Amino acid sequence: MSLTPAPRSKPPSPQPRSPRPGPHTISAVVELNVGGQFYTTTMSTLRKFPGSKLAEMFSSSAKVYLDAEGRFFIDRPGTYFSPILDYLRTGHMPTENILEVYHEAQFYEIQPLVKLLEDTPQIFGEQVARKQFLLRVPGYGENLEVLLRLARAEAVGMRTSRVVVCVVRTDEEAAQCGDALNNLEVKKIPVVRFGPWNVGPDIEDLLYCVEKDIKAQGYQVYSQKYFLEKASWTKLQGYFRMFTFTWW
Repeated sequence: MSLTPAPRSKPPSPQPRSPRPGPHTISAVVELNVGGQFYTTTMSTLRKFPGSKLAEMFSSSAKVYLDAEGRFFIDRPGTYFSPILDYLRTGHMPTENILEVYHEAQFYEIQPLVKLLEDTPQIFGEQVARKQFLLRVPGYGENLEVLLRLARAEAVGMRTSRVVVCVVRTDEEAAQCGDALNNLEVKKIPVVRFGPWNVGPDIEDLLYCVEKDIKAQGYQVYSQKYFLEKASWTKLQGYFRMFTFTWW
């Protein structure tokens, strides 16, 4: 009598793994890697403001970047994303690093937060009041760059370099300083003139802006009054300032 072997039982089929939630899943809990810092949130939080750049990053048509662990990657400073995320979750205003958070809110185009931050004293003073004043000064940015180029040119082989700055508010003041400026140029003393701008804050306010913007670019600089050589120019002393740069 022949024996028929019993049929082998088939191993159970593996259960399909649920796919990682994609950016199209609005309710999905997602992990983020923002500049090397990790966050966990939901798609609905990230898409809270549909017109924002942040919401667009996680739209169904956006190109998604993942890190080695499969987290969504955003190549921005991670430190300042925390207050952005907190605002999206709770509506609470940031209380620290206001200027940095403001720049990130602008990048992500979260307009309600941008407007709230622009009402803070830090942003209003810097981005509204001072910026609007400087827009009235013709060629301010260009003159600032000329000043820095002259300072670097004078620094070759030197620990310090000096550039004279002349600041005038009106056309009349510019005409009064004409001879003194020509004398400096003849003597090959580097000089940059700011103004006239005719309206707005005083000369000291513009000098403060020049020094502040130079330091913001990482330069070590201080300013002091520059004394003109001719006695007849004594009344012009208030228009001239010496900017001294220290390089090493």
